[in-house]
Amino acid sequence: MTSVHPAGPSAAPARSLVVKATSGLDRPEAVNQAFTVAAAAVAAGVEVSVWLTGEAAWFGLPGRAAELELEHAAPLPDLLEAILAAGTLTVCTQCAARRGITPDDVLPGVRIAGAAVFVEEALRDGAQALVY
Repeated sequence: MTSVHPAGPSAAPARSLVVKATSGLDRPEAVNQAFTVAAAAVAAGVEVSVWLTGEAAWFGLPGRAAELELEHAAPLPDLLEAILAAGTLTVCTQCAARRGITPDDVLPGVRIAGAAVFVEEALRDGAQALVY
């Protein structure tokens, strides 16, 4: 009997989830859903990358997640903390520039990156991309 090592060539690619949040306080349910799904995936051990675009870019700054309050939803700061603990959180380069957000402004662990990096992550083998 031949055994196959899990890391061998026949192993399935690791699953990853790329979540793009496009809304902020203007659409609290949409952005909370993006963070909820991402945090649930982190808890399940999935590799997670969350992209903050448009008005969601503000949530990459200290204190901004606390501004979103949504009845019957997990607090956004808690979801954000879970994602930062085990995933990647990125603010879109153009969105940051339009809002005057610099790398010195964002939370520790948050990066600013552009479309090429998003496309690379979203097209990686085993990746699933969701947009909220």
